[in-house]
This record gives sequence, C-alpha cells and structure tokens, in this order.
Amino acid sequence: MAFVFCFAVSLLLSMWSTAKCSGIPEGALHMECRDRYFVIAVDLSFTGDEPLFEAVDGTGVYAITRWYSAQCGYSVRLLPLLGHVELRASYFSCHTDNKDDEVFLFNFNLAVTREGREDSYALNKTCSPSLPWSPREITCEENYMEVSVRSEVACPARTVKDDWSALKPAHSSTTSDWQVTFQRNEEQLPPMALSDARKKGYAFGLTDGRLVFRTPYGQPESFSTEVNGVPVEEVHATLFSRQSWVVLMVDLVTACSMYEGSYDDSGYMVWRTPEVPYRSLHGTQLNIGLNGELVAQPVAEDRRFVVGNINATVQISVPLTAEGGYRKSFVLGDLVEIYVFHLYFEQILADEHRVETRVRFQRTLSTPLLPHPVFTVNQTVVDELSFTVYLGDVPEDVELVALHLNGDKFTVDFKNTRSHNITKVVHPNNTLGYILMVPFDDPVVLLQFSDDAVLHYELNINYTLTILPENEPFHHLTSVMAFIDASPPAFDAVCSTSGISFSRDHRPYDSLWEISIGSDLLTPELAAKHGYIMSNDSQSLQLMVPLFSHGYKYDRVTLKGFYGSFKILMRDHTTSEVESSAIKSCPFSTNELILCSTLGRMTVVADMSLAIPSGGLPARFNLVEKLCGAKEKNGTRALFSFPINTCGTAIKLSMGNVTYQNEIFYSGKVHSDAAERVMVQCTYPLASLHRLFTTFRFESDTAGVGSIIHTARPISDMSLSIEPTAALQTTPASPAVARMHADRPSTRYSRVPSFHQLASVLKRKSTRIQAK
Repeated sequence: MAFVFCFAVSLLLSMWSTAKCSGIPEGALHMECRDRYFVIAVDLSFTGDEPLFEAVDGTGVYAITRWYSAQCGYSVRLLPLLGHVELRASYFSCHTDNKDDEVFLFNFNLAVTREGREDSYALNKTCSPSLPWSPREITCEENYMEVSVRSEVACPARTVKDDWSALKPAHSSTTSDWQVTFQRNEEQLPPMALSDARKKGYAFGLTDGRLVFRTPYGQPESFSTEVNGVPVEEVHATLFSRQSWVVLMVDLVTACSMYEGSYDDSGYMVWRTPEVPYRSLHGTQLNIGLNGELVAQPVAEDRRFVVGNINATVQISVPLTAEGGYRKSFVLGDLVEIYVFHLYFEQILADEHRVETRVRFQRTLSTPLLPHPVFTVNQTVVDELSFTVYLGDVPEDVELVALHLNGDKFTVDFKNTRSHNITKVVHPNNTLGYILMVPFDDPVVLLQFSDDAVLHYELNINYTLTILPENEPFHHLTSVMAFIDASPPAFDAVCSTSGISFSRDHRPYDSLWEISIGSDLLTPELAAKHGYIMSNDSQSLQLMVPLFSHGYKYDRVTLKGFYGSFKILMRDHTTSEVESSAIKSCPFSTNELILCSTLGRMTVVADMSLAIPSGGLPARFNLVEKLCGAKEKNGTRALFSFPINTCGTAIKLSMGNVTYQNEIFYSGKVHSDAAERVMVQCTYPLASLHRLFTTFRFESDTAGVGSIIHTARPISDMSLSIEPTAALQTTPASPAVARMHADRPSTRYSRVPSFHQLASVLKRKSTRIQAK
C-alpha cells in the first residue's frame, strides 16, 4: 500500500544541559521510561488542579498547551481517580534530545501556583527503548496520531497500481524542496510546503534512522470512516521531493480507531479496532494491558480479558474487576459508580513483504454511571435474642461513620454503649460488609406486646456512609423485626420435706411481668422478712419457701399428714393484673400441727401421750365442751377442727391482739397422774378483725398464729393468763401465718373501731359465761 523510494537523510539536533528537580516532596513525583514513551506523574495534592508543564531544549522553553501537546507529541491529562496529573512524551516529541534513536533526553519544567505564588521545578530523565524499533510504528495517542518509518528500507520488488497516483503531484512539481500531499478518500489534495504544513499543526522529523510524521486528530486533511461499525480516523500523507529526473517519495499512512468503548451490562468494558489499513498477511500478534504495561494475549486472557476477532475487527473486553482499573463512587440520589481503564493495546502485523508494522493505542475507557446499591440482610436468629443485620456491597471508597437506631444516633465505634456491636468485613472483590448486632433487650429496640401474646421487636436503622476522600454523605435505611410467642414466666417446682422450691431461667422479656406473693412483690426484702431463701442472678431465679412460711395454704389435714400449697403470681408490670400463676401442692407430715384460718377455724393435730393418765384408755379426747370430740384419733394423737368461738373457747385480750384458747382433755376429766395438760390457742391482730364476736360469722384479714402449749400439772383450772412451759407454733422461725385455704365470703363487715369497745364486748361476754 505504501510506495517508498530509497533515500537516506540525516538531521542534527542541538544539545542542552540537564538539571535535577528539587523542592518536590518525596513520593509526590514519579518518572518512568516505557517502551515507546516517557511518563511523569505528580500528585494533585502538590500541583493543584491547574499545573503547567513546559518543554525545555537548547532553543528555549515551550509551554505544553492543549494544542501544542497534540502537535508535538505530548499528552497531558488530569487523573482525579488516581490523584495525580500525568504527562506522556513520545520518544520523537518536539524537544527531545535523540541520540541515534537509542538514547533520549527529556527536560521539562513543572509550574505550580499555590497560595498566589508561582513555583517552577525542573524535571529531567534519560530513557532508552527496551524493544528494537520496527520498520513502521504507529502510535494512536489520546490526542494525536504518530507514524515513524525506518529511513532505509529496501525497495519493494513490485508496486501496487494505486500507488502511482501519488506520483502525479510529485511529477508536476518544479521545486526540489520537500513537500507533502494528502489524499482524502478518493480525492488528491494539492501539495503544500512542509513549512505550511507545520503551520497547520503537522509535524515532520528526520532522525538518524527514522522519518516521523505526527498529526492532531480532526485535521481538515484527515477523513473519518466506519469499518465494520467502528469509527476510524485516517490520514494519508505523501512526502516527496523532485531531484531533476528523480523523485524521492515516502507514503505515510496512519489510521486509528476512534471507538470510545461501551459497557455490555455483563461486567465488561468493550473496545474495538479494525485491522485495516494494516491488514496482516502473516498473522497478527496482540499484546494487551492497562496503565502502559503490556502482556501477551494468553496472559491477558488468564486475567479474564476476553479477546476476539470478528470480520478483521479486534474486540477486547476488560472485566470491571481487572487489576489496574479504577472505580469511583458518587451520590446521585443514590450510590452510583464509574469504572475507568487506561487501555494500552498493541498489534504487530506483517504485510506481503513481511515488513512489520507495530500499532499501539492509548485509550481511556469509562463506563457510564452505574447504580451500586448497598443492601442489607436480616440475619437475626430469634433464639439468640439479638438482631443481626448485615450491610453488604459497600465499596472500598465508602466508609460507614454513624447509625441511627430507632432515631438515636451512634458512631460506629459505639464508645457510649456496651451492648451494641459492629464488625467490619473485607471481601476479596474489594467490597466491605458490616455486621450489626443489637440485643432485643437493648433500650433502643422498640417492643410491643400484642393481645395474642406475641412480642414484636423492631429496629429501624439509618446507616450514614460517606464517600472518600470528599466525605460526601449518603444514607441507607432499613427496618428489621422479630417476633416471639411470649408467655408469662413458668416456674419449675419441687417438693421437699422442709418446703417447696421454685426455679426458672431468665428470659429477656421477663421484665414484662412482676412476681408477687399474694399482693406483695417478691423482692429480696420480702424474702428476708418471711424467711424465704432466694437466689437471683443473671441466669435464673431460685426460691425456697420453708413449710409454714407466709403464703402457704393447707388442706386435707389428717393424722397421717396434710397438703401445703404455695402460689406465685405473675402480674402485668403496667396494670398489675394477674396474668398467670405457679401453684405447687405437696404432702407433708408432722407429729403436731395447729392452723388458724382467716374464717376463725382452728385445726389441731396434738400429741396427747403425756396427757393420758396411767391406765386410761387411749383416744378418748374432747375440748372444754365435752361434745366437741376429736375428728380423728390413733391412740396418743388426736385431730380437732372447730370454730374458734365454740367448744368452750376462752378469749384473751391484749394490746393489739386477741387470743382464742381451748384445752384438750382426756374424757373431759383431769387426772392427777397425767403428766401434762395440752392447751391450744390462736392469736389474731385486732387490726385484721372485722368483728370480734358474732354468732354467725368470724372473719380476719390475716390468718392467726397458732400454738399448742404442753403445760405441766397440777393446774387448778383454766385461766386466760396461763404461762406455758412448752408450746408448738406453726411458724417456728418467723411470725408467718399458717392458714387453712378458704374463700372469703362476699358479706362485708365493719371493723371494730377501738380497744375500749373491744374491752366492753369482752366484759359482757364474760358475764354471760359465768351466768351459765
């Protein structure tokens, strides 16, 4: 396609001295020699957003502006994702000192304006290509096209017919100066002098061994076309000089894919380029990489690059996860992201004469703004009694800084709380996760108790995240709930010879209920008052209730034993209404027993072994009134149950108490040879009585304290002021009351108003007894 007449030309360049840079902070500057260009990268934190590079040679200092960079082989770009500004300089750039196409000296100034002050820093580097030069090399940079050909090329054995068309303007030329002519599509443009071409932005250079042609994109003499759906910009220039009857001519063609890349929604960024006009007849070698580093096609494919060739069009698919790519998060209502890749691509082709052409592309590919929603997963296990919420797919440039839990704000370190916990998780795909744990019983958790005995736990979470380094915040909201079928606490109860033991394990929602004994809340103080043995730690509640303690109910009393029942009530902590109860009834046995009920009934099991006279028949027992005999008897023990104001019961009144006293007789007679007599009595607080005497009803708010008093003989008669020598009380360790279980009647009684009225009643009652 290119017709080249043989020639050799040399061009000398001036020399200049170099200087070392100084004043740039360590780590802020990076300079590196690559295969075909030199690169400088400087941190934006040092340069600011508007740095200026200047090229320096022996002729002066030249500002590298946008237009000048494209004309002279420089590419300057800001890379905010990387945080630096980058300059790439072709080895054949305008002000580079070239020594035999093997050693290249670069000299630049970096001008920086900070706080109104301008500073300039000298940057220099010497580079040598790591690869030999191919006969023809084409560079498709971001802002220009460059082609260089070896200046000594063997003349081809034959020419293509179309190549002769370039001879027409050369043959008609009357000057020996070098000229250039352009062919645009099928149109042959008039020739122009090199000086005029340079004014239009074209650059021509001749080194010791190569001829270089460079042009910015979008020149009037270039033309755009589409090859297999891929836009291509092409420049076809012919450089010639007529020397008498000899014409020296070099055909320079450069074409670059202008495809900007596309995102295929499958996690790949796609870029295409056709092989024409450099179609290879002897195979094509492809090298691919990012950020100026090339690897062979098989290596790239091992890195998940996808390379294909369809209809002489190369397609490269770059995975979004490719190492060397860059991503950035933004907030546009929600979280979005962009991926940027600095693609470096090389084709090595050979024409029919096995002349090698090396084509290199520098292209920046970027995805559109892609949604990147973070997500939450409710990982709560109800049995663990704690919310566990996972926040996932958080980009590495996004940081979780705070949370609002049901409106309360917390920083992620949770310094002000002991129960919250958050754990950061780093995943291999460069995303983060956060695991939040909040116990159900934490004060921030909302709790509702429904009528169907279901607990509703709710946690509304507002995650506050910020994008680095701008610290731009955005929020992610979620709400999680947990449901527990709740019921009042249930106790396990165990009987023993000494009482009843209750126990239960704590649950986090047990605070919904209060535990009471009767109307009194169960507290350590109440337990100490009534002789209960209570242990209450973080795991469980243990309560041992000794027999005859306050709160017992007794029934089925026989000489063989009786049943004692104890009830624990569970009340709603807000309404105090009883929701449930734990009742345990256990059989007990004792030699003697006395119970004084709230309804004024005395129940006695007494040991009469010492009250039976010698030679007396066993089991012949009665009270003061002989008709009040024992309900059960078994030789030396007798069971009585009678209303306290019957059977000849005497009354003893003292300050604050009233005592009902009776005696158990052997056949109603006193025998001198009996060792003792047995007195039984029940004492009630006056304040608890509704009436002191009534022929129909006795009622007390509390059970009485009973005593069985064994007194030594002789005793002349029954007295209200007997001093006992031995007595059995139903509550040996405390003033707890032994009760008989009975429901209170619905009849309402008024209380006795004063002690003087009680004394008057007692006097009248005593008079009636004596009259009888």
